[in-house]
Amino acid sequence: MTNPIELLRSRYGEIPFSPEIEWNDSLTALLSHRSIRSYLADPLPRGTLELLIAAAQSASTSSNLQTWSVVAVEDQQRKEELSKLAGNQAHIKQVPLFLIWLADLARLSYVAESRGISDDALEYLEMFVTATIDATLAAQNAVVAAESLGLGTVYIGGIRNHPQKVAEILNLPTSVYAVFGLCVGYPNPEVEAAIKPRLPQSAILHRETYKLADQEEAIAHYNDIIKEFYTEQKMDVAGDWSEHSAQRIATVESLKGRDRLREVLNHLGFKLL
Repeated sequence: MTNPIELLRSRYGEIPFSPEIEWNDSLTALLSHRSIRSYLADPLPRGTLELLIAAAQSASTSSNLQTWSVVAVEDQQRKEELSKLAGNQAHIKQVPLFLIWLADLARLSYVAESRGISDDALEYLEMFVTATIDATLAAQNAVVAAESLGLGTVYIGGIRNHPQKVAEILNLPTSVYAVFGLCVGYPNPEVEAAIKPRLPQSAILHRETYKLADQEEAIAHYNDIIKEFYTEQKMDVAGDWSEHSAQRIATVESLKGRDRLREVLNHLGFKLL
């Protein structure tokens, strides 16, 4: 699908606006994004991993500190172990390449120690946030690069369900934690993945100041659009977006063990002062 209007229709469930700009391949790639949860076992061409990391390293990074790292997992047994920790997601076992994106303060600590300089600032929440953002920006660049090569991807937040066990499997040092995983592989052509509509821009885009109350109409409209999408795709999702989202935050149990994340992060070396 390369028609700009049709891409916008898919992304919003309707045509929200008509852009008066010259369209390009980058916009097509970005608006065509969809999560892939069924993969072929075909291996990736030689150099694919390194190219994805080059794209990731081309992302912005705060003060050029580069407070992220990534572990590339190709070993089948290790993928199966990580799949279990992330909620038994089958696509982790299917893909030839599973990337674990890390917030990494260990490298800065090592550099500071080698120069005889204190690393006291690493104990503060700001540095933890910086590292998490750095890892996220890098990963998204890798996703765009992967999709430009005809590969499919899906983020795995479930990797935070058991951060301590993940750290042990990956041999992570102190002050490093897994932010999320990323499946990378060739999409199974027999399983079609549609572009999922997002909230209307009137709920997301605020001009000059934030206006929470103005989102009500946009959210109600989106509920209708996403319910129709769920029906068309035969997805077993109860209710609409508001119901589904509210249920995800209704109880501590819905966090799937991540309610203990601060405690585990402290144990992994993040003091979060």
